[in-house]
Amino acid sequence: MLDADFFRRWMTAVAASVDREAERLTALDSPIGDADHGSNLQRGFRAVRDALEKELPTTPGAVLVQAGRLLVSTVGGASGPLYGTLLRRTGKALGDAVEVDERQLAEALRAGVDAVRQLGGAAPGDKTMIDALVPAVDALGDSFAAARDAAEGGAVATTPLRARKGRASYLGERSIGHQDPGATSAALLIAGLVAASADTEAGGE
Repeated sequence: MLDADFFRRWMTAVAASVDREAERLTALDSPIGDADHGSNLQRGFRAVRDALEKELPTTPGAVLVQAGRLLVSTVGGASGPLYGTLLRRTGKALGDAVEVDERQLAEALRAGVDAVRQLGGAAPGDKTMIDALVPAVDALGDSFAAARDAAEGGAVATTPLRARKGRASYLGERSIGHQDPGATSAALLIAGLVAASADTEAGGE
């Protein structure tokens, strides 16, 4: 079962990954966006990490709702509302349960992804974070590792696509050949589940 501390470790793992990959995310964003994706997410997830270190909410859902609110308030551009919606909707779908299982997390995350799709109007193949999140949610029923691999594969698969949503869509054919930064950061979010799970296993040894 997954408790609030697991979800804190998940967000902390994502913050660490974004710190490591911030320059790469910004480099990916440079030719097709505002060249600030890495720095924006870095600021947001650091705020999430710091808040959860000071006071941990008592339920998994509350952890994600708080994280989502902080991302909306600290991340600029479209990423704040999109990631904020993803985490808040996932958290609300988890409800007030003190512990949840992996199936419940998968169902809640699917609700979060659906909310992001409604907010941004994106579908798979539009060269957005959805291209990483949808396959990840589909694979989450198998394992966290399967979800991570699916998300990473989805991010890489955005490279030959023409962007149909977001700022990159303004570039038309010139968006082809660039891996989408949003899909790449979404893959980091999913990979954080594996890191959080590894921390749990290490703590139990």
